[in-house]
Amino acid sequence: MPPESMTPTAADPSADPTRIHNIGYRRYDGPRLGRSYARLSLFSQSLRGAYGLGRSAKSKVLPMLLFAVMCLPAGIIVAVAVATDMKDLPLEYTRYAIYLQAVIGLYLAAQAPQSVSRDLRFRTVPLYFSRPIERVDYVAAKYAAMASALFLLTAAPLVILYAGALLAKLDFADQTKGFGQGLASVAVLSVLFAGIGLVVAALTPRRGFGVAAVIAVMTISYGAVSTVQAIAWEQGNQDAIGWLGLFSPVTLVDGVQSLFLGADSAFPGAEGPSGALAGIVYPAVVLGLIAGSYALLMRRYRKVGL
Repeated sequence: MPPESMTPTAADPSADPTRIHNIGYRRYDGPRLGRSYARLSLFSQSLRGAYGLGRSAKSKVLPMLLFAVMCLPAGIIVAVAVATDMKDLPLEYTRYAIYLQAVIGLYLAAQAPQSVSRDLRFRTVPLYFSRPIERVDYVAAKYAAMASALFLLTAAPLVILYAGALLAKLDFADQTKGFGQGLASVAVLSVLFAGIGLVVAALTPRRGFGVAAVIAVMTISYGAVSTVQAIAWEQGNQDAIGWLGLFSPVTLVDGVQSLFLGADSAFPGAEGPSGALAGIVYPAVVLGLIAGSYALLMRRYRKVGL
């Protein structure tokens, strides 16, 4: 074979050893959707993940089970109210989440680490930031998704109670007012709990540690404050009971709704916070915790490093 025939020609480009092989990648010619679309996608993915949607069947078991546990007492209350022709529901809308705070705490302990710990542990956070998304978008989307998931968990049984009350032909105005107060209460609870849960989970990349830490913060703090409040009640120190409620997320929400939503307090002797000073301090602490949680999350993801 003559030497000229060994030279690659235009008719046979694959014979050129310097040519990069085409393995099928094609240029993206679609629209660039930008930060808002990426932020909305991250919010949607995180909210669906909080209930195991789009994940394996095993991931759906616990959140769906806890959702059913939250709604079951509401269904029973409605059934009893309809069957016995009650004149009012045996449980106020604003008290429902307080009575089932253990279920809410367990859901938060299970889902907050799932939302943020996996990204930290498997170092996938830089992949998010390789797209048109910034740190504030990531934190805002995760925070909003966790708060929305908690709101769905706590508002669904209130909707069941309200629908059942209307079926039982209870007073429409009273039930609508109570339902609105209940929704406002669980909205505050959802935003507050979501911030605390995400901060604790983000500080403990391993999911198991995150679950234990969230349970400790939410459940043990409530038990400790309730115990000290009971001791104060037994010793006749009623003034201290309201102020002690500032040191637990659950009692903090209880104090806010008894101050501003006309709810009966679950504190010992129904000695909820009262007075103008408490009316300033309680919402200030709630807003401070929400803002502080957001700031700590922003700081945490600045230190993750890109």
